[in-house]
Amino acid sequence: MNAGELVDRSFVAASTAVDREWAWGGSRGAGVRVCVIDSGVTPDHPEIGPLEGSYAVERVEQDAAGDGRPSYRIVPDDEGDAAGHGTACAAIIRRIAPDVSLTSVRILGPRLAGDGNALLAALRWAVAERFHVVNLSLSSRKGDFKASLHDIADEAYFNRVAIVASAHNSPVRSYPWVFPSVISVGSHEIADAERIEVSPQPPVEFFAAGVGIEVPWVGGGRSILSGNSFATPHVTGFVARILGKHPHLPVSEVKHVLAALSDNLTDTSGPPRAPTPVIPVIPVTASGVPAPSSVSTPSAPSAPSAEGAGHDEPGV
Repeated sequence: MNAGELVDRSFVAASTAVDREWAWGGSRGAGVRVCVIDSGVTPDHPEIGPLEGSYAVERVEQDAAGDGRPSYRIVPDDEGDAAGHGTACAAIIRRIAPDVSLTSVRILGPRLAGDGNALLAALRWAVAERFHVVNLSLSSRKGDFKASLHDIADEAYFNRVAIVASAHNSPVRSYPWVFPSVISVGSHEIADAERIEVSPQPPVEFFAAGVGIEVPWVGGGRSILSGNSFATPHVTGFVARILGKHPHLPVSEVKHVLAALSDNLTDTSGPPRAPTPVIPVIPVTASGVPAPSSVSTPSAPSAPSAEGAGHDEPGV
């Protein structure tokens, strides 16, 4: 299954009565708490606004159990964004769901590399704090972390914490996006921020806009980026809208709603649903003046990974 292919409604266990008005009509994500686990978020960025909290994962040299292994803890963070990636993701979430409450947990360094144990610590904390949605525009290719990530993803699922996770941009096995308890996201090439597509062939479950996305970057600049990393926060925003209107929906039902809203659904006897009109987002500076239109494309990869296995990567 590739982005853009039509899917017969018989593949989707969702009612045709579920439409966008029912799903999120009038909702801007108010009351929904979103945790962005990434490279950090630039505080008070004009496209993001104030954060509910900003944290980092800190390594403690001696494990509390006294077994000699390092442990990790969540601490307040005032360093902001180490690479620009987290700020870009947070800005996309804010565009889709302007009234969500955003919290940042920094685990990636300037080179978008991190320690897989830090990823585990951040996810455990986010689930314990009962965030409604966790945006995870990264993954780990280390098999050593598979079982722990699977357990955390299941705990999140059963406690109505929706983990929205990027599929890896390359055809490799990575985690946790392959687990059925998370909402896994790939990217389509259509320039429509409101378009979502469903796949009947997991592990990728949904496709969202992820090609040529204009985002804020470090140093006050702007960039045009592509990758599943930037499709994922679109879906995070959609989930926040749904939960803003239907706060009691479990993750399983949120998936059904997303599937029912998908723009690539078709009936054997009819054409696919018409594309949703796009309302352009005009970036503004702190003074409210439209930002310069010039953009740049950085060399940073669009789908970072937290792959350190028991050791720290540079910048973490």
